[in-house]
Amino acid sequence: MDRYPPIAEHGLVGDLQTAALVSSRGVVDWFAAPRFDSPSIFAALLDHDRGGYFRLAPEETEASCKQLYYPDTAVLVTRFMSPDGVGEVVDFMPPDQTRTPTDRHTLIRGVRAVRGTVDFTLECRPRFDYGRAEHQLELDGQGALFRAPGIDGHLQTTFPLERDGQDVRGKVTLRAGESHGAVFTVCASGAEAPASPTVDGLTEQVEEVVRFWQQWLCQSRYRGRWPELVHRSVITLKLLTYAPTGALIAAATTGLPEQVGGERNWDYRFTWVRDGALSVRAMLDLGFVEEATAFVHWLVERLREREGEDGEPLQTMYRIDGNPELPEEILDHFEGYRGSFPVRIGNGAADQLQLDIYGEAVYALAQGGEIAQQATYQGWRALARTLDWFAENWNRPDEGIWETRGGRKDFTYSRVMSWVAFDHGLRLAESFRRPADLEGWRRARDAVFEQVMQRGWSETERAFIQHYDGDVLDASLLLMPRVAFIAPRDPSWLSTLDAMDRRLVSDSLVYRYDPAASPDGLRGSEGTFSLCTFLYVDALARAGRLPRARYTFEKMQTYANHVGLFSEEVGPSGEQLGNFPQAFTHLSLIMAAVTLDEALDHEQGR
Repeated sequence: MDRYPPIAEHGLVGDLQTAALVSSRGVVDWFAAPRFDSPSIFAALLDHDRGGYFRLAPEETEASCKQLYYPDTAVLVTRFMSPDGVGEVVDFMPPDQTRTPTDRHTLIRGVRAVRGTVDFTLECRPRFDYGRAEHQLELDGQGALFRAPGIDGHLQTTFPLERDGQDVRGKVTLRAGESHGAVFTVCASGAEAPASPTVDGLTEQVEEVVRFWQQWLCQSRYRGRWPELVHRSVITLKLLTYAPTGALIAAATTGLPEQVGGERNWDYRFTWVRDGALSVRAMLDLGFVEEATAFVHWLVERLREREGEDGEPLQTMYRIDGNPELPEEILDHFEGYRGSFPVRIGNGAADQLQLDIYGEAVYALAQGGEIAQQATYQGWRALARTLDWFAENWNRPDEGIWETRGGRKDFTYSRVMSWVAFDHGLRLAESFRRPADLEGWRRARDAVFEQVMQRGWSETERAFIQHYDGDVLDASLLLMPRVAFIAPRDPSWLSTLDAMDRRLVSDSLVYRYDPAASPDGLRGSEGTFSLCTFLYVDALARAGRLPRARYTFEKMQTYANHVGLFSEEVGPSGEQLGNFPQAFTHLSLIMAAVTLDEALDHEQGR
């Protein structure tokens, strides 16, 4: 098999508590359990030799591969066209609909021949705890049991297995219409073994999972021009949500590089206040009120648990259960994706000061009457205390939205979102007649606005700029018209869009900023940021530049992978870079599609 397939050559499956990546060659090369942020069991994507993998594919190396999702589901189908026949591997994880945290998770891999005869080979080589823990293999007629400290991995198949050291192999020949399967279950050490699978039982399970996803997606009220793209994005957001708490992780992986061979390799398996807050609007736009409400409840709990404590009311990110401890460490024994070392777990940016998160948090709380009307008195008190604190602390340098490690600055985006915090806080207090320091919040809001207009503007560039100490542009400011800081056709905003066209846009793709002009404390470069490209579409549509907005949106679709997924960035040759798939990209895709649909409908008189 390829040592390191392209990042884009993967589909995602999950059970709403964890997830796995399956390459288009039928290899599970990333899987962590029992939670998204748990140590990995298969991580060949980060180190082919030490990471571990689970391969189920035809023996013939010349077989061509195609991959797709069963329509409107998270059931992944990998098709193999070999000289003697056509075979399929169907990958899925049954969602745990109890929404109770569990240490038992099951990855099911059905295999079948649809034409001719196909020889399938199985290799299962788990490497527990990021490849740091040894395991022992027990193999009998019921299947294979991999025992590691604190965790067991059960592999059960409907065809024979054989020992390969402490790993296993298997082979099965299928003729058209024949099916078999392999089930990998992880659970606590010594827990009861799962029942042996049957072909009929696996068929029933896949049908049940298909029904689950299709019935869930029926809630969508999207009737726009790009239903497949938008619905794949919202399914992906659902897959990246930890159901027991409603927390959205930024991406399913850790350590995938922003530049192959570079050091910009981060752990994204945590919940950023910013990402989750913006997902609330995207979910509500499509009609998924339950998911939006669940995240808001998670967010309010973060505000409430800091009651009476000194320091910042929120931190930048948390674990999916709300735990604020995310110590960053390096896995020295992993070489990294195609040599992209270091591989990091944990995230030191959790301790950064990023003041924009208060704007995004209040923005989330203010979205939709369905959510705002559920606000409890305790929740309002937590929000009011937060804004009282923020009124005294908004005017501080911070690390900014991009989590730069080059020192704190007066970032314009942080100030814009500070304005959003006070503006939406005032609206909530007045709409629901809640007790609040209205005058104090209003003074702070107006002071922020005046500061941005005076110090966040560059006469040289004729544009709003990244921070007050230079003339660097920053694509995060594309959100300014969406949050109503400035009118989308204000001359100063149109001038800013023109400046971004000159400095940050490349073939419709958008860079976050220029690291050479604004050093961020890290070596190397990065690709264009897909989130920013979709924000660019949104801003163009609001500005009335509809032909450019639509063409940019359509071109961006050509950078999606074969099953409609996006990572964090697009590299110089169109390759996907960074952790995969990324929630921020998919939620901004939804936002851009909805905005563009509305603008086009208005233009066409609908």
